[in-house]
Amino acid sequence: MKYCSRCLQPDTRPNTKFTSEGICPACDYFARLQDVDWQERYEILQDLLAGYRKKPGQHWDCIIGVSGGKDSTRQALWVRDKLGMNPLLVCLTYPPEQVTERGTENLSALIEHGFDLVMSAPAPQTWRKLMREAFDRFTNFGRSTEMALFSSVPQLAIRYQIPLILWGENPGLQLGDLKTLGRTGYDGNNLRNMNTLAGGAMDWMLDVADMKSMIPYQYPSPEDFEKHDLQIVYLGWFLGDWSLTNNGMYAASEGLQLRTDTVENTGDLRGVTSLDEDWVTLNQMIKFYKFGFGRVTDYVNEEIRLGRLTRDEGIDLVTRYDDSCSPEYIAAFCDYIGISVDAFWQQVHGSVNKDLFDVRPNGLIERKYTVGVGL
Repeated sequence: MKYCSRCLQPDTRPNTKFTSEGICPACDYFARLQDVDWQERYEILQDLLAGYRKKPGQHWDCIIGVSGGKDSTRQALWVRDKLGMNPLLVCLTYPPEQVTERGTENLSALIEHGFDLVMSAPAPQTWRKLMREAFDRFTNFGRSTEMALFSSVPQLAIRYQIPLILWGENPGLQLGDLKTLGRTGYDGNNLRNMNTLAGGAMDWMLDVADMKSMIPYQYPSPEDFEKHDLQIVYLGWFLGDWSLTNNGMYAASEGLQLRTDTVENTGDLRGVTSLDEDWVTLNQMIKFYKFGFGRVTDYVNEEIRLGRLTRDEGIDLVTRYDDSCSPEYIAAFCDYIGISVDAFWQQVHGSVNKDLFDVRPNGLIERKYTVGVGL
């Protein structure tokens, strides 16, 4: 395990590759941003969007996937108020046991801002079965839920015949998931190659549900994209101030409700992530035990690049909070999928990366590496 020499990105992130100088892709990209002409990029965006303006008889210019969170709120308002486009917002909603009251209120606030919104709700019984199966097989319940989350937007783009899909950050440039890189910095049609979506999900899903039930979980094929002329565009490529914290502050100024829970319970330094549900927090904790980085690492890496944190300050925060997760979140999740908390930890302990961590007889999980240094 090695760390980026500039931030705290480890080389254990899936699909990442450091430069010969030991710099992660996200820091390498950020350094090149310092020479960007943002007005030129805005003009590129204007030229690009000109080809997608709604035709006579059409109501919407584009489609945006939303959760009611910081990124989607900023995108929706910027696209409408700055670009003068009329977006259709699409939200994949969670079952009542999973969605938070804060999430529903933030989504309602988007509707009150005057947007048209379509909600997609996969069958809750299938959702629960797939979540349990994904946790049992991969110690990652998101292997099923994220398939539905990412698939809902292009599926509805096809259904409503809206070829332009506007997305937020480019995970290849801004996070380092290099397999998602497209023909340009804003081309998102290789999003299907990200670690979340790749991996033959249908094979194991069909062991617990029939093909008809799988419709919400099927990401349209490259042939579907070509047939319907779909194009995903990363808006983050055009915005010089795109960041987790900046988007949170922007959305909060427009009425977004933030988290009030402690960092010890959430690993959320600003209270602005995953506002619509809490269980992603335990998936972030498990990600930490598998790869050696969690939610706090992603936070501080942006702040280090932006000069708002030193690397040493980031090391302190990552050391203290990267495995944070409230026992209440874990208990609620276990109750939902029908397992005990002890069974949850038995599964997690079996998935811990033994190269990076020791699991003590009392269940305590300890790092073998030093944050910021590695092994």
